[in-house]
Amino acid sequence: MNITEINFDGIIGPSHNYAGLSLGNLASAIHAGDAAYPRAAALQGLAKMRHNLALGLAQGFLVPLPRPNPVFLAAIGADGSENPRLTAAAWSASAMWTANAATVSPAADTGDGRCHLTGANLVTMPHRSQEWPDTVRQLRLAFADQRHFAVHDAVPPCFGDEGAANHMRMSTSHAAPGLEIFVYGTSGGAFPARQHVEASRAVARLHGLDPARTLFVEQNPAAIAAGAFHNDVVAVANERVLFTHELAFADPAGTYAAIRERLPEAEIVVVPTADVSLADAIQSYLFNAQLLTLPGGAMALVIPTEAWEHGRVRAWLDRMLAGNGPIRRVLPVDVRQSMANGGGPACLRLRVVADPATIDPRFLLDGAKAARIEAVIAEHWPESINPGEVGSTELAERVTAARIALLRALDLTELA
Repeated sequence: MNITEINFDGIIGPSHNYAGLSLGNLASAIHAGDAAYPRAAALQGLAKMRHNLALGLAQGFLVPLPRPNPVFLAAIGADGSENPRLTAAAWSASAMWTANAATVSPAADTGDGRCHLTGANLVTMPHRSQEWPDTVRQLRLAFADQRHFAVHDAVPPCFGDEGAANHMRMSTSHAAPGLEIFVYGTSGGAFPARQHVEASRAVARLHGLDPARTLFVEQNPAAIAAGAFHNDVVAVANERVLFTHELAFADPAGTYAAIRERLPEAEIVVVPTADVSLADAIQSYLFNAQLLTLPGGAMALVIPTEAWEHGRVRAWLDRMLAGNGPIRRVLPVDVRQSMANGGGPACLRLRVVADPATIDPRFLLDGAKAARIEAVIAEHWPESINPGEVGSTELAERVTAARIALLRALDLTELA
């Protein structure tokens, strides 16, 4: 089998807007009420996917969920008298951040030798808690081959689970058995800790992971309080490399020792707080990056342009590249519309290690399909959405029709 890592990016939906719904996400709060540009956002996301394709990497995608969400609106008895934030929740395009779609364990790690995916319940935030049934329906279509995949419903909502954004995997290669690291929170000061340790343990059991190759690590409460609402805002791993901020974990020394004990080949790249503060890391989203293994074997870090343009962050990156570390290239990408709502390159992708031949090909990107997606976005996605338009009948009809046009172009109308 041709086992490789495939990044599944979320196509940014036509209802993309800035409602400031995510407590603890500083970028979301700062830009609440700004005009949003769904067409530009979706084209930026597509350009990032094409960028990965041009690097010679496998690339997939997930399509936007139905928005405004009629199931959610019916469940709250919406009649126009509800809190406007609930209306905005039904319109949110936040499913574009597929790092929160599910937690994924490759076949090499699981008890039954299949790749397991468990949908994230995202219960902490109303606008995200409604996503998982439609997300799982899409995952069951993309990964329908039950010889190779098992797709699980979300764990019970009494345990908050935010998916791959709080999960890392390290290994000598993508195809080799790995060490799966689940990062949970216990406190975040004024902000909620979104990942519950019992949710992480439940996912590990559902996936049949070997306890000897599974770690449960507490996120640093100071990182949550500073605005690192998910672990992927302060740490990212790829194969043998962990790239992390000094203050990412509650017990960094213990975490590093446990990783090295289970994976002696591990290389841990720690960015000191004296060089890049937590505030710098969260403002720039340095760690909310795609750490990738290129076809030639070198590692590259795909970062948002905000990180490349940040003085202290850029100085540290320049020093890193001048050294002899494991990360050999830094590749900036423009995802400013997503960044303004609190999601960088890592938020926009779900990593799946599998043979592309076992996946429904409709969800795998190539040049021709990218051109079809671009044409639909250019024709149907609203150019802008102002806060006062959210909830309007006219805009609802337009964004619903835009999504249907995309599903038709991709032959995915069973998701309508």
